[in-house]
Amino acid sequence: MYDNVFSGKFFFQGSFQELDIGVESGIITDIKKHINHERKILKNAIIPAGTDTHVHFRDPGETEKEDFSTGSISALFGGTTTIFDMPNNRRKIDNYAAYSDKLAIVRRKAFCDFGLYSMFTGTNADIISSESSGIKIYMGETTNAHGTVDFTEKGIQKINNMNIPVLFHAEDGKCLEKHSGIAKNLKEYSATRPPECEDLAIDKAGNMKFSKGVITHLTHDFTTAYVKEVTPHHLLLNYDMPLGAYGKVNPPLRSRETQKELLNGLISGKFNIVSSDHAPHIQNDKVDFEYSKAGIIGVETRIPLMLALVQKKILPFDIFYKTCILNPALLFNLKKGEIKKGNYADFMSIDFSSMERINDYRLHSKNPGSPFNGFNGIFPSTVVMRGETVIDNGELVADRMGKYIKPAVDKS
Repeated sequence: MYDNVFSGKFFFQGSFQELDIGVESGIITDIKKHINHERKILKNAIIPAGTDTHVHFRDPGETEKEDFSTGSISALFGGTTTIFDMPNNRRKIDNYAAYSDKLAIVRRKAFCDFGLYSMFTGTNADIISSESSGIKIYMGETTNAHGTVDFTEKGIQKINNMNIPVLFHAEDGKCLEKHSGIAKNLKEYSATRPPECEDLAIDKAGNMKFSKGVITHLTHDFTTAYVKEVTPHHLLLNYDMPLGAYGKVNPPLRSRETQKELLNGLISGKFNIVSSDHAPHIQNDKVDFEYSKAGIIGVETRIPLMLALVQKKILPFDIFYKTCILNPALLFNLKKGEIKKGNYADFMSIDFSSMERINDYRLHSKNPGSPFNGFNGIFPSTVVMRGETVIDNGELVADRMGKYIKPAVDKS
């Protein structure tokens, strides 16, 4: 009847309960106090595994920085079993042929489940793949992307009719041009891409009235009808820290005061999603600040960093659960993010007493240099994906079993 039965203290319907979870074909089919079947005992607290809606695995095109194997392994070690990869590859994913080619390459490498975005440039709505998990719009220049300034009503409507999430990199291109200049440290870099460029872009994005819009990597709170995403680096890092080029990112790190306001905003429930914006570069790209590439790794440390804040009683567990686990899955209508019948059996075992210092030499990215080196984190000891144990006692025990997930379209 069951392929596996897992037994432990699960986070279920708002509280931790001793339960048995019956699994068939990767799906939770039974939740009881006791199931008369051979059981796999999971220690410590068991919570649903995470979904990271914002990663750059650089594959294909820049696999010296990361590829789907190393990126998806990193995700699993951080308690994330599903990722959504951005379209600003060296060959832009802005048409169905590029999308199909990328999918064919990465699906044979993935250790975790995944979806893929297509890039909307304002004029390519007719050639975007209908298989796209989501859409990304770059309002200003950033890595492998130029700002989009011209949008037609016809194009916007066609994208809206796909009824999938539309994510904005919200930095206004003309504003960035106005403030461009030489930056030799993090504070100067922030001045070349100031918050006002975000504000202008968010206003323009809101005027497009997408039904499932998302403003990504906010560096400060802003009123918008769209879903609001923040990242661990903007929540925990600021330009006064001695991070050098490893703290260079778009949009930039802000002042200590702005960073603390952002974290307090998360704590008080102002933001919907915490994503990593995992964006690795080779070591040589991070040598000279002025010419260094913008991007910070984070897919493996996103959940551990937030769990450490929970353990320190800084971040309420409910806020962590909603922003890192539940809401990202709901955004894409995934059968994940919650332990209930009909959902995939994706969960992780957390020992809240096992806080440790993050050591970037132990991270699994192809280029593991991290500005979070030395920060506190709580890593999962066991990770289960679709009813199969993939991380056990901190070791990878499964081969590539990641599946391409095209989210179900919300017809409501």
